[in-house]
Amino acid sequence: MKLLLAAAMLGNAGLAVAQTVSMSGKLGDKALLVIDGAPKTLTVGASAQGVKLLAVTADGAVVEVGGKRVALVLGAAQVNLGGEPGAGGGSRIVLSAGSGGHFVTEGSINGHAIRFLVDTGATTVSIGRAEAQRMGIDWQKGQRVNAMTANGTVVVHRVRLASVRVGDVTVYDVEATVSPVTLPVALLGNSFLSRFQMKRENDLLTLDKRF
Repeated sequence: MKLLLAAAMLGNAGLAVAQTVSMSGKLGDKALLVIDGAPKTLTVGASAQGVKLLAVTADGAVVEVGGKRVALVLGAAQVNLGGEPGAGGGSRIVLSAGSGGHFVTEGSINGHAIRFLVDTGATTVSIGRAEAQRMGIDWQKGQRVNAMTANGTVVVHRVRLASVRVGDVTVYDVEATVSPVTLPVALLGNSFLSRFQMKRENDLLTLDKRF
């Protein structure tokens, strides 16, 4: 899993500095970084678009952007280089496949942290009742509908989420279903994904916001 870093423009006015940086893999002292959506392979000490690779660690890498050192940890949540939470006004999400080829990422629902699994076969965002209660979602008032699962038909509740955020991208008023089945992660289904143009290249999935 990769880590997205949202950054303000740093360095000299004439220097193009990366807005987003992520790590999708490593090979010895080389790291495969995704800088503003484009893959770059860097050796320790090399730089691209203002991002300098300082070290490759057992579980990630250390980079320097604008004079600030940042640890990229596989599977970790978004880090903001400016020290303030991002506004969620971004338009691009870049994810890398984890074990089994699945895309898993940290995000939030209505401002509450949660882990998502991208599921293009799911009609909506789907969460379990325990997570819905933790986030203060009044799922019992939602419309009752039948849904097919691996264990047969279950009754789920259809609700509207005020916001769903992944990285620095926020989508508002998203349809979701709350399931009685305990889910280890929330399913990031098409009620969120349909707002994006999706492009997959090997183990990278890029989502560009359409509306």
